[in-house]
Amino acid sequence: MGHDAFAHRGLGSAALMIIGALHARPAQTVAELVGSSSVSRATIYRTLRRLADHGLVHHNGETWALAPRALEGFGDHPPEAVVEEIAEPARGWEAVATQHGTAGVATRRKTVHAAERAAYQKALERLSEHRSKAVVLVRDGRQVVVPAPRPDEVPTAWHAPDGCVLDPVTGRAAPDWRIATDGRLILITPADQRSYDELAAAHAEARSEWESAA
Repeated sequence: MGHDAFAHRGLGSAALMIIGALHARPAQTVAELVGSSSVSRATIYRTLRRLADHGLVHHNGETWALAPRALEGFGDHPPEAVVEEIAEPARGWEAVATQHGTAGVATRRKTVHAAERAAYQKALERLSEHRSKAVVLVRDGRQVVVPAPRPDEVPTAWHAPDGCVLDPVTGRAAPDWRIATDGRLILITPADQRSYDELAAAHAEARSEWESAA
């Protein structure tokens, strides 16, 4: 699948499935390939034609089989083939990718993904710089974190239309709060990337430690 020949606008992933099925069990009919390759009948017909154009598969009556070096991307003319049926047999997967205009797709995709990961990491680093400090108290020489209000403990009187939450001081919608589809209130801040369950577990632990210290 790493070959550019199997990219979206090349042979496609269906070709790889059919090649694998014919490699595992040669001489299959289209009906048999539907089950062995998990590819739809219409896609099999279309893909077999594309593979046959490169001389990668041959058919004998209703059964299809791979060319001798098809797994290496090399096609050939079967003895009984009409010359016009195959313009030019494939000469390796790179040549197939070049013919379909997909050469270099994998490299470009990896480059884009690497840039996206780097940008995402930088964004996380910027957010961590603005993370608010926790409120703590000192008890018996050790620091105890004071738990922040749990999202689903916000009074219903602070609920506003469209899933917003009213600020009890200003009476206006607080931009950092939303009501989830299950009715629970979720604190949304760029500084915290934890899930609701992680927030709830952290709150329960902090609440227990806080009450014990208090």
